[in-house]
Amino acid sequence: MTDPSQDSHDTSLRARGRVAFPSWRWVRADPGRLLAFGFGSGLLRPGSGTWGTLLAWPLWAVAAPAAPDAALGMFLLAAFAYGCWACGRVGRELGVSDHVGMVWDEMVAFWLVLWLVPQTLGAQALAFALFRLFDTVKPPPIHYFDARLKGGFGVMWDDIVAAAYTLLVMAIAVRTGVLG
Repeated sequence: MTDPSQDSHDTSLRARGRVAFPSWRWVRADPGRLLAFGFGSGLLRPGSGTWGTLLAWPLWAVAAPAAPDAALGMFLLAAFAYGCWACGRVGRELGVSDHVGMVWDEMVAFWLVLWLVPQTLGAQALAFALFRLFDTVKPPPIHYFDARLKGGFGVMWDDIVAAAYTLLVMAIAVRTGVLG
């Protein structure tokens, strides 16, 4: 017997993959759209979320090392709050609550991960792979939140939970000596 909630999740993923993508011109015409679509990285296919996460990595590498932790924490809170607003508004404009091209959620969540993992290329690469795995597979409760929370907060929250899973696995890897 199959789990009906999983069937609806699979259907939802297939539907998200068939959604029409807006034009670059439409995205860049509004700052909220530009950020929701990860400065345009969300328009790349396939794997819009992966492209957005990939863009987040060098942006963090350039900006974060010079910033104190308090400033980074405040930035992440502001980016999350802005993402709730922007992704909610852009989703309404598109008629798709969680459009697959909106990748600001992946970017903010991955910045949280990059802030808290060891600052080595290997650790960051592992964190990238883990984050993409958790964000794609959506193990419980990520799937629960993705299916039930709507609007901008829902768009942002399931990625924060995927980041938390990533950080948990990374902490275990550091604690057990797998990562130094």
